[in-house]
Order: sequence, then structure tokens, then C-alpha cells
Amino acid sequence: MNVFFESALITAILASAIRGTTPILLAALGEAYAERSGLLNLGIEGMMVAGAFSSFAVALKTNSLLSGFVCAAGVGLTLALVFGILTITLGVNQIVVGLGLTIFASSICSFLHRVIFGNQFPILFGAGGTNEIPILSRIPLVGQALFNQHWLVYLTFSMVPITYILMYKTRFGLRVRAVGDAPRAADACGVNIYGTRFFAILLGGLLASLGGAFLALGDLAFFVPDMVMGRGYIAIVVVMLGKWNPVKVCLGGLLFGFALALTSALQVAGIKISPDFILMTPYLVVIIALLLFARSTNLPSALCMPYRRESR
Repeated sequence: MNVFFESALITAILASAIRGTTPILLAALGEAYAERSGLLNLGIEGMMVAGAFSSFAVALKTNSLLSGFVCAAGVGLTLALVFGILTITLGVNQIVVGLGLTIFASSICSFLHRVIFGNQFPILFGAGGTNEIPILSRIPLVGQALFNQHWLVYLTFSMVPITYILMYKTRFGLRVRAVGDAPRAADACGVNIYGTRFFAILLGGLLASLGGAFLALGDLAFFVPDMVMGRGYIAIVVVMLGKWNPVKVCLGGLLFGFALALTSALQVAGIKISPDFILMTPYLVVIIALLLFARSTNLPSALCMPYRRESR
């Protein structure tokens, strides 16, 4: 058990936890705005899969990581636009549309992967690199873990205070929250309900697909059809547990990230526990947290409810 107290292992666990948190946090920050505006996007899982596949395929063919991330952003925005048109404009049930998008995106990515790569799983050399911050990375124990990460990790965590300020300290955030809680009153005050919800879902789709792209290009450097492994749904749970507060959402994401890193640590330490149980641990942690804190969660009043100006 002394292996747990070695500084190198602690640093590795911290670094792994940060990387594991990043895709979930990206998706969760976007989902927080979508749900605050009244949209429950169950298609977030499919958007992450699509972002992962499209970014990997494009980056592999063009030999450009930047092109991969840009493609993932475009795919996420496209899927979010489809979600918005169906749910906001046409008023189709959000749960049905979200699940349909997830099934479609996951299936088409698996099919295209088989068509393009066959039974091979190529590795993208050069992906997964880090950007070290010279002075801060020398801090004992935590320096390498926190300040020798992929650039998207830094961007993701820097977005937490920015999205908090936007949500709670600006007129835009007030409009988003008003649209999700009292859309008719917001409409009477001149707020564009449809425009606000479209912006929120587009932001959610963009960040979700970038979260998937980080898995393929920033962390693993390859793509397999089931690599997302429910992270999109975990992001939804994290958002609700964090009560749509970006800071609390970040803490919830870190909880899952540390649980994910702990599974690797247990395997490295040679703990004699069933491998299946070890792999189940992060999801078990989320379920326990859901049971403990879900009762105190108050959903936005207009969540999942399509808005029609002429309805009474």
C-alpha cells in the first residue's frame, strides 16, 4: 500500500484526474446553459462521439490537430442546430430528439469508422501532447499535474469562472435563467426566447463535441466507437448535482475525474479486486452522489417545455 504515498504516483493520479475531468467538464458547462434556458439535451452523448470521430478522422487525414478540433466544432454546431430546429422551432419532444441524435451519431460514427478504417484502429502520432507552463510546473507534487497539460485543459478550467460570471453577473445570464424559469414573463419583457435558446444549445453542442475531440486528440490519440462510455450522460448528472452553477459543476466533474483516476491507481497498485468492479467505480460514485444530493435539486420551471407565444 506504500505505493499510494509515493509522490510520483500522487502526481500521476492528479494529472489523470484533471485529464479525465476535462471532457466531462466541457460538455457539462455547455449543458448548464442549455438546461438553464429550458432545454434538456440527451443528445450530448452522441455529440461527444461525433466530435471524437470527426476530429480523429480529419486530423489523421490532414495531419493537422487544429483541423481536427475545428471539424469537431463544426459537427457539434450542426448537431446542435438540428436539435434546436426540432425542439425549439417545431416543438418536438426534447427527450425523443436527444436520444435519437445520440443513437444516430453513435451509429453513423461506428459505420463510418468501419468503412474508412476497416478493422484497424490507427494511432495518431503527435496527438496528446502537453503544454508546460515553465515556472508553475516546478511546484512540488502538483506542478506537473496541474501545469503540464494539454492546452484544452487550461482553456476548459479557465472557462469555469468566465461562465459563472456570464451566468450570474451579466444581463445575458439573467436572460438565459429567465427563459428557463419564466419564458412568458421574459417574452413580455422583450427577451428573444427562441434566439436565447438557440444560442444556449449551440454552445452546448460546441463544447460537447470539443469534449469528445479532447478524448481522441488530447488524451488517447485514437478512436474506438465506444470510447465516450457514457460521459455525456455523466455530464448531465453533474450539471444537475451542481445546480447549474459552473463552479459546483466543476467540482462534480472533478469528483468523477478523481474516481476515474483511482481505478487506474488501484490496478497499478495491484489491489486484488475484480477488474469489472474497479471499472464500475467512477459510475458508482456518481450514482451515490445522485442519491445523496438529487433531492435538493430544483429543476428550471420550463425545462423540457416547448414555448409557443400564442399558447395560453
